[in-house]
Amino acid sequence: MVSGRYLRARRSDAFISVIAALTMIGIAIGVATLIVVMSVMNGFRDELLSKILGLNGHFTAFPIEETFDDYEAVRDRLEGVDGVVSAVAFVEGQALVTGTYNSTGANVRGMTLADIEKLPLLYSSALAGGWEDWDDLEGVAIGSRMASQLGVTVGDTITIVTPNGPRTPLGSTPQIRSYPVNVVFDVGMVEFDSLFIFMPIRAAQNYFRLYEDRLREGMEEPDIMASDEEIDAAYERIYTATAVEVFLNDPDATWDRQLDLEQAAGRPMVFTDWQRRNATFFSALQVERVVMFTILSMIVLVAAFNIISSLVMLVKDKGADIAVLRTMGATRSSIMRIFCITGTAIGFIGTFAGFLLGLVLALNAETIRAWVSSVIGVALFPPEVFMLSQLPSRVDALEVTVVLVMALGLSFLATLYPAWRAAQYDPVEALRYE
Repeated sequence: MVSGRYLRARRSDAFISVIAALTMIGIAIGVATLIVVMSVMNGFRDELLSKILGLNGHFTAFPIEETFDDYEAVRDRLEGVDGVVSAVAFVEGQALVTGTYNSTGANVRGMTLADIEKLPLLYSSALAGGWEDWDDLEGVAIGSRMASQLGVTVGDTITIVTPNGPRTPLGSTPQIRSYPVNVVFDVGMVEFDSLFIFMPIRAAQNYFRLYEDRLREGMEEPDIMASDEEIDAAYERIYTATAVEVFLNDPDATWDRQLDLEQAAGRPMVFTDWQRRNATFFSALQVERVVMFTILSMIVLVAAFNIISSLVMLVKDKGADIAVLRTMGATRSSIMRIFCITGTAIGFIGTFAGFLLGLVLALNAETIRAWVSSVIGVALFPPEVFMLSQLPSRVDALEVTVVLVMALGLSFLATLYPAWRAAQYDPVEALRYE
C-alpha cells in the first residue's frame, strides 16, 4: 500500500513521479528494441537459410579422378541413404547473357524436370510461363530481376555467350547460342533472382560441351574415308555432369551423414556441406547478433540506473515518512521492502509495456517497413543490399524470455542500494529538523 502511494504523483513530489515515468518509458523502449532487433535478425537468418538451402543442397558432391558419366546412378544411390530426402544432379557454368536492353553475367545450371520438382522453392516460384515439357524444349528459366534487367519476358529470346567454345587450329572460339525464355521465376532472394539461369540438362551439356564421343563396344575405329553415317554409328556420345546435391531431413546432421554418403557414392567424390560453404557468412551473422544484443542491452541498463536515481530522490523526499514508520514499529526490512517494491514496480510496468510494444512491432515488421518507406519516399532495407525482397521477422520465445528476465533482474538489483539507504535512516536525525 505504501509503495503504491509513493508511485502516485502528488503536488509536492510531482518531479519525482515524472522521473519514475521517464524511467518506465526508458525500460519499455529498451525491451521493445531488443525484442524487435533480435526477432528481425532471427527472421533474416532463417529466411537466408531457407532460401540458400532451398536451391543449394546440404551436401554438394563433386567428382574426382574419373569422368562423371555415371551421375544418374550416383544420384539414385545417394537418395537411398538413410536421412536423405532427395538428390539432384546438375550441370553448371558461367556465361554472359544478352537480352533486349542489356547484358549481365549469369550462372547457368542445367537440370531435369524431375530434379527441379525436388526443389519446391524453385518449382513453385514461377511468375510467368510453366515447367511443362521442360526436358523436351530448348528454353530457359530466368529470375525476375534478371528478366527486368535484360528487358525480356516469357517468349522473348536471350543470347548466352561463353568463351569455351569449339576448338579450331587457331584456338577456342566463343560459344554463342540463343534460347527462348520459357519461365520467369521469383524465389524472393536477390542473388538467385538476378544471377541464375536454368535450362534442361541435355541442352546445358551440349552448350558447355560436357560430353565425349567414345567408340562403341565391339566397333572398330572408322577410317578417314568413312561417311558421316558410319562415324555416327561407330561412336556414342557420353554425357557428364558437374556435381550432385544432396538434401537431408535434418540440415544439422551433416557430420553424421557424410561417411554414409561417401560410401554410397561408390566412386571417388569430394563432399562439402553447407556449413563449411557458408561458414564465414553465418559466423558473421552470429557475431552480429551477439554484438547487437550486448549494445542494445545498454538501453535497459541505463534505464535501470534511472531507477536508482529516482529512488534516491524519493528516499530523500520521504525521510520524515520513514522516521514516522520506524517510530511506529516498522523494521528496517519493512522499509527495504517498501522501496524495493516501488522500484521493481517501475521496472515491471516498463518491461511489460516494452514486451507488448516489441511483439506488435516484431510481428508487423514488414508492414511497418513498407509504410515508412512509402511515407518518407526512401527504400528501407533495400533488397540489393540485404539480399531479401522483404523484411523477415521471427519471434523466439526463449530470447524474449531472456530479455524480460534481464530487464526485471536489472530493475530489482537497481532498487537494493536506495532501499538499503532508506533502511539505515535514523528516526531521531530524520525528525530533528522537521
